[in-house]
Amino acid sequence: MGWLFVLAASIAEITGVIGLRLFSNKKGWKNFILYIGGFGLSFILLYNSFQYLQLSVAYAVWVGVGTVGAVSVNILFFGESKDISRIVSMGAIIIGVIGLKAVS
Repeated sequence: MGWLFVLAASIAEITGVIGLRLFSNKKGWKNFILYIGGFGLSFILLYNSFQYLQLSVAYAVWVGVGTVGAVSVNILFFGESKDISRIVSMGAIIIGVIGLKAVS
């Protein structure tokens, strides 16, 4: 159950990042609610995951998945650089997240 909370928290964090990007380009209530709501829900779900998982592992996985997700969304939808070093770095984060999950 804890991993579901972490996954949902990561998805909510990515939603918050999308809202932040949209809000920074065009101020409006819809974008603001997406931004604040995404990050707020993310923190609530992450907090709930601590009942099932170690804080250090849950937090590290949440940050890793959120970071890779945010970079991926920005590359795919907002035209950010697809530089090979960014892709390799994201791969390293994914390997680290898999390693943490495997040992916990």
